Amino acid sequence: MNTHKPPLTLMAIFAHPDDEAFGTGGTLAYYGADPDVRVVLVCATLGEAGEISNPELATPERLGEVRERELRCACRTLGVDELYLLGYRDSGMAGSDQNLDPRSLAMANFDEAVGKMVELIRRERPEVVVTFDVLGGYGHPDHIAVHYMAKAAFAAAGDDCKYAEQLQDGLVPYQPAKLYYTAIPRRFFYDVIDKMKEMGVVIPERYLERMEGPWGLPEEACTTDIDVRDHLDTKQASIQCHATQLNPDSIFSLLPPEIMRELQSRECFQLAHSGVGADSPGGHDLFQGLR
Repeated sequence: MNTHKPPLTLMAIFAHPDDEAFGTGGTLAYYGADPDVRVVLVCATLGEAGEISNPELATPERLGEVRERELRCACRTLGVDELYLLGYRDSGMAGSDQNLDPRSLAMANFDEAVGKMVELIRRERPEVVVTFDVLGGYGHPDHIAVHYMAKAAFAAAGDDCKYAEQLQDGLVPYQPAKLYYTAIPRRFFYDVIDKMKEMGVVIPERYLERMEGPWGLPEEACTTDIDVRDHLDTKQASIQCHATQLNPDSIFSLLPPEIMRELQSRECFQLAHSGVGADSPGGHDLFQGLR
């Protein structure tokens, strides 16, 4: 008798190339190396409004094309099994002219964008969905938009009254078991600043600004943490794929690898919805209750 069980599926829904690596690269590598888990990544934009660390790497006109290649490099490195691109344009930071680009995620029809995510959830049938917290980590408008879209898609995917046209094409309603938000603890930003001060590093203005804003979540928001120490080399390799975004004043450039290993030893998540009960205190598996 064949007792092999089909793999569990983790779906991560983010806004830009590099979101998967900088924020959750250790976790995706952890599950990417697990033969019982399939990892699916959904990326809403190609990061066309991002910075360019070196003009030899890309031009503004070609940045989206280059960043897609970087994203595919990171996916191969992390062990992502399937990548889906939603086709929206990067909206840029809050208040920028690019927010008004009709192709941008900021200008997207909310129901249409949610429908695209619902279709992928119904197609891939993930047990676990991961996306940004309500603050988007550090307040990027695309991160926040994806939070609300993914949250709505999680709720709608199992409802046969929602996006019924998809059911005519052969898909069926499907409700994932668990929804998690990335939970970058507020202490992480404080620890980064403290390490820079200890080393006498000039602290970039954008990090100081994040100290003033409501970035990061309180420690208690972290319901489930993944020990990624054994996968930090893979995470770092995936980050290196995103060469256009590795500015000389990024924390990955300013702080030595041993310090970054210390700061990134675990990645935290907040269980937002669960059909299999709460995670146990100190839980260390996003598939807790499902294995």
